[in-house]
Amino acid sequence: MCMGEPDLELTEQHRGIMTKILISAGEASGDLHAGAVTRAIKQLNPEAEVFGMGGDCLRQAGGEVLFDIKDHSVMGFVEVLKKLPDIWKLRSDFIKLMERRKPDVLLTIDYPGFNMRLAKLAKERGIKVVSFIAPSAWAWRPSRAAGVVKVVDKIASIFPFEYDLYKSYGADLEFVGHPLVDTVKPSLPRSAAEKLAGKRQGHPLILLMPGSREMEIRRLLPEMLAAAKILKQKRPEFDFAMPRAATIARETLEHSIKEAGLEVTLTEDHNYDIMSVADFAIATSGTVTLEAALCGLGCIILYKSSPVSFWIAKRVVEIPHIGLPNIVAGRLIEPELLQDDCTPGTIVSVALEMLEPLRFAQLQKDLREVKEKLGEPGAVKRVAELVLRMAREHQEEALQILS
Repeated sequence: MCMGEPDLELTEQHRGIMTKILISAGEASGDLHAGAVTRAIKQLNPEAEVFGMGGDCLRQAGGEVLFDIKDHSVMGFVEVLKKLPDIWKLRSDFIKLMERRKPDVLLTIDYPGFNMRLAKLAKERGIKVVSFIAPSAWAWRPSRAAGVVKVVDKIASIFPFEYDLYKSYGADLEFVGHPLVDTVKPSLPRSAAEKLAGKRQGHPLILLMPGSREMEIRRLLPEMLAAAKILKQKRPEFDFAMPRAATIARETLEHSIKEAGLEVTLTEDHNYDIMSVADFAIATSGTVTLEAALCGLGCIILYKSSPVSFWIAKRVVEIPHIGLPNIVAGRLIEPELLQDDCTPGTIVSVALEMLEPLRFAQLQKDLREVKEKLGEPGAVKRVAELVLRMAREHQEEALQILS
């Protein structure tokens, strides 16, 4: 589901400024943010050109999608190696695009492995670089921040702890807050959302959220469906729904659900409405777990990659938790089942424990704390204004060189 329009007013200082913004968002979560920021930019400066890599959300916001995320989303160390030829071609295509259309700003959104290399190429060509959803140096290696600072002109920081780390490495950054605080809101009356989700009175609704990448679906959806089938046998009153990510074909999910022999309501769009009426979720690690937290929906967080990728990750990740709600909270509030622990039996036992009344009540309290830590509304507007300001700086510098 793409983000709705932020509450913005067109200001005189942005009127009539011809601006070219190259954007790079490589995954479904990044596309959500790309769409929201593009919509805000267009409201502040209707004549601004926004083009690059994204998906349906960027397209619907008025951005020109030249490279679709459906063709380029990838995760895991081994998986990236297999896709290297495609990544090199994409890099080459971006270089040609930079040299042909000469953007004022490159806005990178997450997707750090590719985007930081792209940032270096842009900086070499005199293009201003803004990083939104910056590389998680706080998770991988704090010293990684130094490399980011070399290729990025400005960081739009979304977490307080991220701001402090990058600042210690001399970064030029602004704390904008987390954009999901603006955009994760139900849009339907509760009764309509319950109907859409297939929620019945007296029947707890559990969401299955297997991810937005094909390899996540292959690795985790069978485990989720097998666990859901056992839960249904143990607790017949449970119902299940599955919001579909735009990057995953509906037929793929329908086939897996049919094979599992389980009744699951497959939903399209209105994800935040669905999350707001559900009782619990089984979710692949990622931004969706933070979206769920903002809706008051607790999760079991799952992660599974290739054995080699997981072995490497364990040696380079320097934080105790991988789930975003746990990272924001600074402690384990939602269970994480990783790799070999991610089995149907374990999922079932943990889910039943989390749904016990006292444990469930504590989780709701913890999720409210997470929401408070993510900052005040207005992040999307602040990012849009920052990007336009950097574009003006680029244009002024170019005029000074010409004069």
